[in-house]
Amino acid sequence: MTIRTPLGRVRGHGSAKSGTMHFWHQRLSALVLLPLTLWFVWAIVGHVGAPHADVLIFLANPLNAIGIAMFVIAGLFHMLLGVKVVIEDYIHNEGTKVALLVLVHFAVLAIAVTCLVSVLRIIV
Repeated sequence: MTIRTPLGRVRGHGSAKSGTMHFWHQRLSALVLLPLTLWFVWAIVGHVGAPHADVLIFLANPLNAIGIAMFVIAGLFHMLLGVKVVIEDYIHNEGTKVALLVLVHFAVLAIAVTCLVSVLRIIV
């Protein structure tokens, strides 16, 4: 006796064949975000009340700019993974699901480009 569906037995693989990769991407992005978030909070708290020029000098440092860029990319990637799971699990209308997934991907791309261009403008 097996718990596999007939289609799964015919095709020879599990339900979607991507769950494990998604799991690891989410865990690894969370692991990357842990030190980046601690650094980001330290940087923000260290510049509370600082003049605008001091913050620009801090962000103009290449290491700090790379840290901000890594934080933005890792955070948006992690967020995208989580939002995709919520949409896939709780939206049952296929057309709505596809539209929301496309919208979320474009929103993440727009936010990433905006943040990275802002950081590059400070550096240059």
